[in-house]
Amino acid sequence: MKRILYILSLLLLMAVMPARAQEAQADEETVDVKGIIFGHLKDSYHWHIITLGDKEVSLHLPVMLYSKVSGWHFFMSDKLGHEGSYEGFHIAQDGAYAGKLVETLPDGTELKPLDLSLTKIALAVIFNSLLLCVIVMCTARWYRRHSSTDPAPKGFVGLMEFVIAMIVDDVIKPSVGKDYKRYTPLLLTIFFFILLSNIMGLIPIFPAGANVTGNIAVTLFLALITFFTVNVFGNREYWKEILWPDVPVFLKAPVPLLPFIEIVGIFTKPFALTVRLFANITAGHAIILSLTCVIFITAKMGPAIGAPMTALSLFFMVFMNFLELLVAYIQAYVFTMLSAVFIGLSRPEEEHKEIEN
Repeated sequence: MKRILYILSLLLLMAVMPARAQEAQADEETVDVKGIIFGHLKDSYHWHIITLGDKEVSLHLPVMLYSKVSGWHFFMSDKLGHEGSYEGFHIAQDGAYAGKLVETLPDGTELKPLDLSLTKIALAVIFNSLLLCVIVMCTARWYRRHSSTDPAPKGFVGLMEFVIAMIVDDVIKPSVGKDYKRYTPLLLTIFFFILLSNIMGLIPIFPAGANVTGNIAVTLFLALITFFTVNVFGNREYWKEILWPDVPVFLKAPVPLLPFIEIVGIFTKPFALTVRLFANITAGHAIILSLTCVIFITAKMGPAIGAPMTALSLFFMVFMNFLELLVAYIQAYVFTMLSAVFIGLSRPEEEHKEIEN
């Protein structure tokens, strides 16, 4: 019962904290819903922690730029100030480089420098990776101190053993095939990184709250890992099925119709992995923030409308956080399952036909 109350309290905190973070917006004539939502979903050069009155407490991150005109530039993001400009660099407000630093040349043109800055999403990826390493090492520590004849672990270690066994036995082993042990560490790492990043994104307290898996660059990188694993370690039979499949000759020569379709399929698989994870996580964050903004929008309509709409918004925010916890697991599960299926398809066994005498 205590655990259930703790989870409910945590979910209520996750529902209320986004509203508290946007409290300063309530005194304005209009609430910039689009700005609030996209401000959370986009990457940034600083990490907003909390607003205390009129003062914003933020973690300023290092900016590293290389310009073909002016060379290397190193400074902290607090140098950008409220106007978002420093040493001829400013944050673009619109266009293809919106939210990124660009350099203004003497003739007025804008040049995109090589940006190697440590942004909010990059720092969150590093933190989540380190946290995952700590979780795995703490779990492994229990097994180093116990023998196989000891009783099964309980608590968090027992939960980790259950999840790992489930993913290996129900997803990786049947999908990959006989070589599943070779790919198990990779697929388990992908699963737990996505799951942990999804959960951390739902907690609006520093150092959590970053929209890691809702960033398409992160999901693309994870999909490319699967892409290279499939195509680099695919066996001869896999490439034979792509370049010279077992179909009538007119479908593959002189016009390579089916091989062309198969080659296109090689690139659509990582694209599907990228968009599926990115879209689902981004949609969940956007819905929760939209429900938060309803409180401030209806507050200007008087207590008769504002009070019930605030209660209704809080109810739906808690419900959505419950749902997003489920989505966090489902998306990690689906990404891992599809990756395992693609790897299994890249290692088909040659079929030997028995000749009847």
